[in-house]
Amino acid sequence: MGKIKTHSATAKRFSVTKSGKVKLNSSFRRHKLGKKTAKRKRQLRRNAYLSESFAPTVKALIQK
Repeated sequence: MGKIKTHSATAKRFSVTKSGKVKLNSSFRRHKLGKKTAKRKRQLRRNAYLSESFAPTVKALIQK
């Protein structure tokens, strides 16, 4: 049986930290920024972490 391939789209969007959490960039930061407040845009700069229930699914797709 051959090797299992990494899901490329998932690998581009998520990364696994050293502690095992799945890190992702915040959404809603691409366009229509004029109507968003400065506070909201500043808070969206921070990285977000995936919930514990979704983490095993994403880790299986990344498989590093």
